[in-house]
Amino acid sequence: MQRKISRRIKPLAGWIATCALFLSPCVPLHAGWLKPDVNFSNYDTPLFLQIVNRIKDKVAARLGQGVNTQDRYFIVPFAFQKRWNHAQFAHSFISVIRVFGDEKQPRYLPGLRRGQFKNRDFEAFTISWVPHDFGINPVCVFDGLGSRIFPTWNKCPIVVGRNFRLDETLKVALNEKGSVGMWGPYEIRKPAFDLGVNRKLLLDGGTIKYKADDRLTRKDHVAINCFHAMANLEELYPNGGFLGTGFRMWGIDGTARVLIEYTKAARDKGLLLEPVDIKKDLYGFAYAPDKDSHGLYNPFPNASAYHE
Repeated sequence: MQRKISRRIKPLAGWIATCALFLSPCVPLHAGWLKPDVNFSNYDTPLFLQIVNRIKDKVAARLGQGVNTQDRYFIVPFAFQKRWNHAQFAHSFISVIRVFGDEKQPRYLPGLRRGQFKNRDFEAFTISWVPHDFGINPVCVFDGLGSRIFPTWNKCPIVVGRNFRLDETLKVALNEKGSVGMWGPYEIRKPAFDLGVNRKLLLDGGTIKYKADDRLTRKDHVAINCFHAMANLEELYPNGGFLGTGFRMWGIDGTARVLIEYTKAARDKGLLLEPVDIKKDLYGFAYAPDKDSHGLYNPFPNASAYHE
């Protein structure tokens, strides 16, 4: 009888152990068990250069070897977060690029970064809406019992916002030793680029402030968070998260939600020129203190390591 019971219990115990392994949030999963190992081939290249080089390579591949007689436009959505994805250490942002047509005299817009790559002129800007002291003081997201559910109970103040450049934003991510994710670049039409420029001008104008929990302030254009600053280029303040509250809409989840907005609204009007696969297109950069690091925080299907 004991042998019969043992034969029945062992499969059950094995099944329970398997479920515990894959379902428990407390089990640490090392990179390489369920996903490819983090790539260390560019480990000594600074984070900013790794990202810029990846953007340039992918844009160049999209442009091809032939002559481009027209200007071409691209967006690069980003996110960063830390282990456990606490809201005060997470951020969503986006870069927008115009590559000028070959053999054309560029007509640059004031206030945008200018450059040249493979004899092609470009200009670019980033929408990265954060508190003016971002990276110096912690971001206040929820303050007060029940504030996650009831926005009127949230004691976090409205603060002056600032639109950070890409290098400034990545410096904060590096200082926090965060994991940075990027999608694209995706090619877009000129009207989408123009909408991005208008959004940047709006943020730089100083009429809107920053509030991480903007449920009570975004409708009247008083204060918005990073997610709503970049969300849907056609609608300034779309809702997101559980029942439109914005709950859990930060970091990678926040930018993924923005991409859903883009594909549902912008793509229907032909602003996006490429298909978007939100899960497969995500590429990451995981912080590693040294080349022998193990157990890195790597929430990406594929990632490269960085340390500076």
